[in-house]
Amino acid sequence: MSAASQTPTDTVPTGDSAAPARPARRAHRSLALALLSGAAGAGLALLASGRTWAEGSAVLAQGALPRSVTGADVTGVPGALAVVGLAALVAVFAVRRAGRIAVAALLALSGVGIAVAAVLGNSDTSALREKAATAVGLTGTDVHHVTHTGWPWVAAAGGLLLLVAGLLALSYGRHWPAMSGKYERTPGGARGPRRAPAPPDLDRPDEIWKSLDRGEDPTR
Repeated sequence: MSAASQTPTDTVPTGDSAAPARPARRAHRSLALALLSGAAGAGLALLASGRTWAEGSAVLAQGALPRSVTGADVTGVPGALAVVGLAALVAVFAVRRAGRIAVAALLALSGVGIAVAAVLGNSDTSALREKAATAVGLTGTDVHHVTHTGWPWVAAAGGLLLLVAGLLALSYGRHWPAMSGKYERTPGGARGPRRAPAPPDLDRPDEIWKSLDRGEDPTR
């Protein structure tokens, strides 16, 4: 008998054995990407809301009075929706099934709202004119030499990142883990697993009587 015939045949894993692991890897990657893009998007939107979006000058008899407005002065939508999106990103893991779909949709819509508000706010000069009128004390004061910064586009990029996180949650959220249901109520209304009571101390008569009142055998 040859040596080759005595050697056990090596088992070669087939492609089917690796198939169940692919959805799990895909779910983990989508989860990591959603968390990263969602947190980054909310952070960018909040950061951009506090930065200068537009600058201009109000014309006075004594000269020009420079004025500037932040994103929060122009519109409070990006900052508010960034907080909503961040809360929705966390809430995705606290709900299941239809609740997870609803929260994921809220996350995506928050991103859309931030992007739209930032793009519209990029060309809005009403807040700048209002601040100039307040400084001058004359209603309808116009502003000149208006310039816009790039921060509205940063807020819009944050909104798009939140939109990506929401779309990932809608597509792959059903495979993501949820918060532990260890202490959730059971369908019958009872709570989850409870810790077993400590055995009674047989040297204390009051413990023995309490155990008997509960219908337990203290000698077990």
